[in-house]
Amino acid sequence: MGVRVPADKRFHRSHIKPSRRRTIWQQGCRLGRTVVILALVGYALHRATDLVLDASMLAIDKIEVEGLSRFSEGEFNALVNLLHGQNILTIDLNVWRNRLTASPWVKDVEFRRLMPSTIQIAVSEKMPVGFGRVGERLYLIDEDGVVIDEHGPQYGDFDLPIVDNLFVHLDHGQPVIDSARKKMHSRFIGALERRPELLRRVSQIDVADPDDVVVLLDGDGVYLHLGNVRFAERIHQYLEMADVLREHVPEIAYVDLRYGNRVFVGPSESKSLSPTVP
Repeated sequence: MGVRVPADKRFHRSHIKPSRRRTIWQQGCRLGRTVVILALVGYALHRATDLVLDASMLAIDKIEVEGLSRFSEGEFNALVNLLHGQNILTIDLNVWRNRLTASPWVKDVEFRRLMPSTIQIAVSEKMPVGFGRVGERLYLIDEDGVVIDEHGPQYGDFDLPIVDNLFVHLDHGQPVIDSARKKMHSRFIGALERRPELLRRVSQIDVADPDDVVVLLDGDGVYLHLGNVRFAERIHQYLEMADVLREHVPEIAYVDLRYGNRVFVGPSESKSLSPTVP
C-alpha cells in the first residue's frame, strides 16, 4: 500500500514569471554598452588615422629621378617641386603622371613610393628620329611622327633625316599631320630601327605617296623608291648594285626598287621624286 507524503513547498517550481520590464531594461543596457564601446573604438581609430596621416615622417622630402636626357632638369624639377611636403600615402600619383606626360619630351612616367618619405620617378623620353619639314620650318618628331619641338640651335647636334610631306599644312602655327603618311613613316622607321647601320645612312624621307616611301642616302643624291614593304632589304639591294648601275647610267636621278628583281633607273634629265619608268 502506497504512502502519500505531503509535498514540501520548498521544492515547488515557482509559477511566478520574471518581470518583462526587467528583461527589456537589461537588453537596453547591454545594447547601450555595445554602442558606447563601438563609438570609442571608432573614435580611437579615427584619431589614430589622423595621427598617421599627419605624421611628419610621411611627408615627401626626397625625389629620385632617372631617365632624363633631353628633358631639361630644371623644367622637370619645377614640375615636381610641389610634391615636397605631400603625404606619401595620400598623394594621387596619377595626377602627377598626367602632368609630366603632358610635356612633349615625356613618353611615359612610372612612380614608386619608397617608405617613409621618398618618391622614385622613372622617366621614358620620346626618341627623336627626324625633322618634319613644312615650308621653311622644321619640327623635331618621334618615331610616331608626333612633334616634340620646333627645330632650334639646341638641337644642332642631332644628325637626323628630314621628312617631307608628313605634314599637310600649318594650323595656327602648328603642323597638321596626315594620318596615312604618319602610319607609313612609323612603319619605315620601325623597320629601319632593326638595321641601324642603314637608318644612319638615310638623309631624307618623302612620304607624299603613302604607298611609296622615297629616300635619299647620305652622299648619294639618288632618289630610291622603296614602295611600302621590305624597306631595309631594298636599300641594301641598291647599295650592292649602285656601282654597277653607274657603269651603265653615270648620272642617275632615281632608282625604283618596288618590282622585285626588276630595277628601273631614271637618268638625271628626268630628276624628280616621281618615277619615270624607262
